[in-house]
Amino acid sequence: MYRIGEIAKLAGVTPDTIRYYEKQQMMEHEVRTEGGFRLYTDKDLQRLKFIRHARQLGFTLESIRELLSIRIDPQHHTCQESKSIVQARLNEVEARIEELQAMRLSLQRLNDACCGTSHSSVYCSILETLEQGANGEARGC
Repeated sequence: MYRIGEIAKLAGVTPDTIRYYEKQQMMEHEVRTEGGFRLYTDKDLQRLKFIRHARQLGFTLESIRELLSIRIDPQHHTCQESKSIVQARLNEVEARIEELQAMRLSLQRLNDACCGTSHSSVYCSILETLEQGANGEARGC
């Protein structure tokens, strides 16, 4: 049995994070000491690590609750349910990657358009392009 500080350290989270997950009904503590301290089991540690890893992958709390439900009661769920949750997250990540790649390309164009010399920025192509919007034409460096 672990106290909240011990399990938090083992799972790489803070005690406040555990309390938050309890409020979100993702974790529970069934046992308390006579002094009222929460006690956790190895099963609780496993669940906490599951939640932490899912958070690192960017799953929402709602998605994690669904995955936990599937994990806790596998007899009444299918792998397809888990897969659809993961597929939705993968689609979100791929869309974000596309956005970031487009942003990278735009930033690269801005960077390449500027000569980068130490002259006055009165006619800075970066500033002009930003001011005119993405479709605007800059006058040069």
